[in-house]
Amino acid sequence: MSLKAAEINKDSLSLQQNAGRVTFVGTGLQLAGQVSVLSKSYIENADLVFSLVPDGFTERWLVSLNPNHRSLQPYYAQKDEVKNRRDTYSQMVEAILEQVRSGLNVVVALYGHPGVFACVSHLSIKQARQEGHHAQMLPGISAEACLWADLGIDPGTSGHQSYEATQFMLYQHIPNPKTHLLLWQIALAGEHTLTEFSTTSERLEILVEHLSQWYPLAHEVIIYEAANFPHLKPRIERFNLSQLPYVELSTISTLLIPPSEKLALNVDILKRLGIEAGDIG
Repeated sequence: MSLKAAEINKDSLSLQQNAGRVTFVGTGLQLAGQVSVLSKSYIENADLVFSLVPDGFTERWLVSLNPNHRSLQPYYAQKDEVKNRRDTYSQMVEAILEQVRSGLNVVVALYGHPGVFACVSHLSIKQARQEGHHAQMLPGISAEACLWADLGIDPGTSGHQSYEATQFMLYQHIPNPKTHLLLWQIALAGEHTLTEFSTTSERLEILVEHLSQWYPLAHEVIIYEAANFPHLKPRIERFNLSQLPYVELSTISTLLIPPSEKLALNVDILKRLGIEAGDIG
């Protein structure tokens, strides 16, 4: 090996040794009880913990595990400030990466699953890896995991589809009425500016009209909200699809539309496989 190559290799090794690292973990939906043992260990052993959680109880619990803590909440628009959430997320990513670049072992604790409806984690990991830092994500309990458990539904029975509500409205998605349909962030349906935190009954009426192409207006749907604390019960409110514009929604509301049609056998595939329709349970 030449002297120059050895120096480059030495510099590369030094860079790797001094490189910071970032790990994203999920706090689950309920205070402390839904954090994995591995995620808790990462929080306790981090040089610095960032968090983005919905309540002060969870934040104080994180501080009890590791006092070197900073909340990412202040990056959101304050009081009457109008701020695009893309700017907010960019600032959060930069705050995290600034500490990683300084060589720290950083952990970021996010509400629920750290990679589900959480662009900050994906943006940060991509940027950190491009800069030569170690970046990873540990799985967490998501709102969807809680939904299936609380409603007693096995999504494997008929399958399911899942969309962010505004994306479902703005793009040409075609739902399958033979499966479960989940529409996330229903309280923001039709809000495309990323500056507001609520929708309107008029936007929801447009959504209902759109959905009526596949689902009867009298079809029963469900608003679901996971419980944040062990002593609370989840919100499970059933009503007809036509009533959606008049139902109270919150930022954690999810709309579940159960199948409105039965599964239909694919006769051609059955024939090619040599299976009789009566053999299918």
